[in-house]
Amino acid sequence: MTTDSTSADKAAALLALHDGPGFVIPNAWDAGTARILEQVGFPAIATTSAGIAWSCGVPDGGPLDPGTMFERIASIVAAVGVPVSADLEAGYGATPEEVGATVARAAALGVVGANIEDAADGELFEIEVAVERLAAARWAGPKGSFVLNARTDAFFVPGAPDPFAEAVERAARYVEAGADCVFVPGVNDEATIRRLAREIPAPLNVVAGLTADVLPAPRLFALGVTRVSVGGSLARAALTAVERAGRELLDSGTLGFLDGAVAYAEVQRRFGG
Repeated sequence: MTTDSTSADKAAALLALHDGPGFVIPNAWDAGTARILEQVGFPAIATTSAGIAWSCGVPDGGPLDPGTMFERIASIVAAVGVPVSADLEAGYGATPEEVGATVARAAALGVVGANIEDAADGELFEIEVAVERLAAARWAGPKGSFVLNARTDAFFVPGAPDPFAEAVERAARYVEAGADCVFVPGVNDEATIRRLAREIPAPLNVVAGLTADVLPAPRLFALGVTRVSVGGSLARAALTAVERAGRELLDSGTLGFLDGAVAYAEVQRRFGG
């Protein structure tokens, strides 16, 4: 576990990134991927609940028990020196108090930020309920020592007559409840992103690579986005590489998949072996 002063410094460093022109925060799913991403040069790392679930052989969205998720998050925090923000899904609890306990548990591991979703089982929480849950998360991770990234699934969950208006209203309430940043996944229309960045009273986080129309980070920054994450995209790319390599081995027995691969000795060096 990190010391309070170390966690406070990391939280301040993560929060300061939101004051700049924009930054990319990649999503790791285990200690090894986290270390590689840190060595590449990223100043902060996020976790991906999807990537962690897939690496355990189960689908994203709930089957993985929170205990296993926290074990993986703890290993990621312990593996790197940069700030880590955790994907805590909807807070792993039915009540605001349980959401607060989830955030406190993450903070005790050295996590200095987290996403909290406002939907579960394919439905948005009523806005007052979502605000209460976020306020509990804020209490457990005080402002200045924990970067709270409030996620709204207004564009994901069916049924909202006006997803844009829903997202903006919820974002405003979440910021009032103490959110440092607002995360709106599922939108990739440039005009909509620009409007969201203009109307949401906090730094805007969007995920790149989730939708068919992939917008690169520089374009998202130009639209007013502050924080760009990639969710499970890196994990999907890695799993795709494994599947392609497996198919090549099975079908032809060749090892073309090794072209460009990092040498064994170099991987050992990167992990201190």
